[in-house]
Amino acid sequence: MIEIENLSKSYRSASGNVTPVLKGISLQVQAGSITAVVGPSGAGKSTLAKCISLLERPDSGSIRVNGNDLSLLSGVALRRERRAIGTVFQSSALLGRKTAWQNIALPLEYLGVVERDIHARVGELLESVGLSHKAQAYPAQLSGGQRQRIGIARALALRPSVLLADEATSGLDPQATDSVLKLLRQLRDDYRLAIVLITHEMDVVRTTADAVAEIREGEIVQSGALKTLLAQPDSHLGQQLMPLAPASTPADVLLRVSYRTDGSARTDWISQLSQQHGLRVDVLGGHVEQINGLLSGRMQIGISFTHERVSIPRLVAQLAHLGVVAQVLDAPRALKEAV
Repeated sequence: MIEIENLSKSYRSASGNVTPVLKGISLQVQAGSITAVVGPSGAGKSTLAKCISLLERPDSGSIRVNGNDLSLLSGVALRRERRAIGTVFQSSALLGRKTAWQNIALPLEYLGVVERDIHARVGELLESVGLSHKAQAYPAQLSGGQRQRIGIARALALRPSVLLADEATSGLDPQATDSVLKLLRQLRDDYRLAIVLITHEMDVVRTTADAVAEIREGEIVQSGALKTLLAQPDSHLGQQLMPLAPASTPADVLLRVSYRTDGSARTDWISQLSQQHGLRVDVLGGHVEQINGLLSGRMQIGISFTHERVSIPRLVAQLAHLGVVAQVLDAPRALKEAV
């Protein structure tokens, strides 16, 4: 696992001005899980990636991998411990004059691994990324997705326990992106890797991550398990992950709802709510999909009373019974206070 605690990093300009980029970042990524780090351009995501891999040394704080604090090391000791971190960049950075097999073998050759063991390890990695048939192909003969998968295989050559993927799918077409993300999920499960996925693509987060952290102006403003954030109607990060563009309505009550994390949300909850209370339920905006095997969704709905009025607490309780968590956006005070 990787543990980042109170990590800070600033840069000094030629004129002497100091610009803080990371301000006390703390983050944990468990073995066998994928944590996505998101945020706007300039928020500090790339600097965090460089600090995690120790390409940039932080000003303060610690980076512990499997209990070892890499930020305290230097020289030979640091190079040895950094083998626990594999890195995949936006560009696969393969050497154009070397085959896929030779690119994967580079880290092993650098360490002086015997040829027999190199052959065994490279063959295993090519099989794990599904490209054994491309072993002798040069980068120019591979698609973008294939090059990235070879880059991932090379990052795994030294058997790291942490994989850092910095915008690894940026610029790939949808099919190649799906292929790379499927591979990351497979590697997470097969090798119990702790994967840090730095991205700006919310589709990538929804389909791949177990947890997510948002950085803004060098600070983590919200983090948590993906399913938990999606189930919180008032979560700003949840709204970014499943954005809504609701239409307007003259409804009596306006609600934002999210599906619960335990898989208890019923697919017929709208019709059930309508039938039980004689309501008209208008879906003003919605996003529903399967995430990690569970039905996840966020909606904004308008409720109009066709018969008797129902109190807000009663509506919220009924929605909870149907597996849906509700946040009241607008309603008459009398309905909010009624029991």
